[in-house]
Amino acid sequence: MNNANSRVLLSLGLLLGTAEASPAQITAQSIIVNPVETRLKVDVWVNKDASGDRNPVYRRGEDISVGLRTNQDAYVYLFNVNASGVIDLFFPNGYEESNFVKAGVTRVFPPRGAGYTFTVGGPNGQDKLLALASTQRLDLGDLARFGEQQRFATVRVRGQGQLAQALSIVVNPLPADGWVTDVALFRVGTPAPQGGATGTVTQTPTPPPAQPTPTPAVPTTQIKPGERQDGSFDQAMVDAYARLRGGQSLGTPMSYAAPWADGWWQKFGGVAAYGDGVLLHANGSSRSYAVHGEILKRYLALADAENGMTRPPSRLGWAAGDEKIIPRNSFGTSGLYGFFQNGALYSTEKHGTFWLTGAVLKTYQGLGGSGSFLGFPIRDQYLISGAWAADFEGGSIRTVNGVPKVFRK
Repeated sequence: MNNANSRVLLSLGLLLGTAEASPAQITAQSIIVNPVETRLKVDVWVNKDASGDRNPVYRRGEDISVGLRTNQDAYVYLFNVNASGVIDLFFPNGYEESNFVKAGVTRVFPPRGAGYTFTVGGPNGQDKLLALASTQRLDLGDLARFGEQQRFATVRVRGQGQLAQALSIVVNPLPADGWVTDVALFRVGTPAPQGGATGTVTQTPTPPPAQPTPTPAVPTTQIKPGERQDGSFDQAMVDAYARLRGGQSLGTPMSYAAPWADGWWQKFGGVAAYGDGVLLHANGSSRSYAVHGEILKRYLALADAENGMTRPPSRLGWAAGDEKIIPRNSFGTSGLYGFFQNGALYSTEKHGTFWLTGAVLKTYQGLGGSGSFLGFPIRDQYLISGAWAADFEGGSIRTVNGVPKVFRK
């Protein structure tokens, strides 16, 4: 790319030329929305529709530009999801000094005199531009990454469902009114189908994060705990099922023990309030451990967001202990605790299921964990100015000059 105005095909359907947290909601139209009413607003549009409300058509090879504006100072992130589900993050990028946008200032991409251009590339079909504005800078390290001398980031997930799940994790630590989104639509190659309202897209509901699913070759009633498809057994799983009285806590095996990354896993149907369960066996470990219900759902959602379910989430790693029930604490809250190689998940019906890791987790557990004056976590561990922090029922932990400090409410 010696020519500063040469163009390279990325996966968007565009050619990019080089020259307190509330649970996010997922909708077919908006990809991800904040259910809390916010004062912060962001608007995004394309050059063929300054209103941002219609669904204009672009031909392949046609130039396109994108505009945005916020009503407050904010950090803005722009994604495109093309008709094949391929995603690009095109702002921030290597040509822009910052993705901080001043209130009321209209930004257009590419800006005048930029060293890059946007040209519609395909495939034909519906594209969606998502603008996410936040009062705080977001850490997208698990979602997108710049390679060496790469001016535009590579996004690791595919499809608006996976993008929504990944962004839900990213925005979770923010204050409830600390972020907002807007979507602009455009079609590539062909007009929108007749009979539907302009600017809408019919979508199949996004299923929950898929679990790695070995294919049983015989009826599940014949599969035994720890049994592999070749007829051999994972002895650590067999021992764990007996230790945990698996018939009462895990139920019937629903798959063979199957490889997952550098270890093994087996799915069980679950029993009553325990919910669906799995046995996880890390390579090199002599023991296998059980994960159930809401903790399992969050664990797999983190794995899906981080790596597409090809391995355990790096912030937690493999299960390193059996899930435990935590009795009611001084705040009247009871819940569950899942212990992993690199961190922990705490789950309560009152607050939800959240992860802690590193020095923050060590400090928290050193005080007595959920039974201490801090109580249960009320959100995921998060970053403030590059330092880890966590909020609890009775206080918080902040990392100050590299040292975790504990604060009461």
